[in-house]
Amino acid sequence: MSVFRSRPALRWLVPSAAAVAVIGGGAAAGTIVANADPALPDRTAAQLLVDLQSADPKGLSGTVVQSSDLGLPGIAGLLGKAGGNVAGNGGGLTSLIAGSNTARVWYAGEDKVRFALVGTDGETDVIRNGQDVWVWQSQDNTGTHAVLPAETQEKPEALPSGIPSTPKEAADAALAAIDPSTQVATTGAAEVAGRDAYELVLSPKNSSSLVGQVRLAIDATEHIPLRVDVYAKNTTKPAFRVAFEQISFTVPDAEQFTFNPPPGAKVDEAGKLFGADGMKPGAVKPDGAKADAAKARAEAQAELHKGLGEKGEPKVIGEGWASIVTAKLPESPEKALAGAEAEGEGAQAQAFLDVMPKVSGEWGSGRLLSGALFSVLLTDDGRVFAGAVTPEALYAVA
Repeated sequence: MSVFRSRPALRWLVPSAAAVAVIGGGAAAGTIVANADPALPDRTAAQLLVDLQSADPKGLSGTVVQSSDLGLPGIAGLLGKAGGNVAGNGGGLTSLIAGSNTARVWYAGEDKVRFALVGTDGETDVIRNGQDVWVWQSQDNTGTHAVLPAETQEKPEALPSGIPSTPKEAADAALAAIDPSTQVATTGAAEVAGRDAYELVLSPKNSSSLVGQVRLAIDATEHIPLRVDVYAKNTTKPAFRVAFEQISFTVPDAEQFTFNPPPGAKVDEAGKLFGADGMKPGAVKPDGAKADAAKARAEAQAELHKGLGEKGEPKVIGEGWASIVTAKLPESPEKALAGAEAEGEGAQAQAFLDVMPKVSGEWGSGRLLSGALFSVLLTDDGRVFAGAVTPEALYAVA
């Protein structure tokens, strides 16, 4: 879930190498100074990176709001009709494309974390207390209890894989992209959730990237990210934002991490969550079912590799913000549509294809999904190209 796996404290931070990369590869990173509020001392971009490295909050609690407007109204409408709430009882996938999600978070160390995704129909809670993890759905009064292996530092994701659910996670992803292709600067002070913060700005140097800027608001005292905004090129409104609306750095009471199911609740004992044996993080296996789990894992990997490159892995073309991921799909869009029709889902599959206009060029023909921050090209011969780049960049690679 986070790019920082070796040392738990660094899950809030940016690696030391990033500061070196910024100073060495970004022209004025060490000299650009935040024109901060008079109450705050000036900080350079390099100093803010060091501040992030030193962050070590003992605890916090607050309300986080994530909002998106990715410029895909057709897809958002289809997901709404199809019931695209893949994120539990929150706004779901639809609101990740155009809308918002609200969550409450509590943190008292790496092994005491609680995340509650709040929606109009109910609430989804993910609670970690030591090695015990509970996932709770209030709408149907059901939950699951599992046990983490002693070596893990991860917690289950509350939003779909890859979707940042807190400013920290969004900052992790942005800071991991720092390399010589990134310009790093500061813009001064900001106020987030009633707290003073400095703004750190990451800007891609490559003109083919659709990302204009990523802005991190860093708490002036505690040094953690309070807000992360991602702007598409030539826009003044963020296409993606995740920010604290309210935050306190008081260590939460222990009772916040105690799971007390309401009367009549059904709680399944899922056994042990494991990752050291090669299973997908967050996968669940019952005790005593190692052989069945290994078989299922092998079958899943074999199925996955059908849709990838010749070596079973997608290929990354380019570097930094302009990198493009390409892979070979199991079948062309037309064959996939025919299969969906055979299973009685043809109308829904056709509707998704219809919102992706047909495109063609010297590379061939296919369909294009183009949003504010990314583009995806599906070719008629069963290839896929995706990246935070312009459609023209995908055509050139195809």
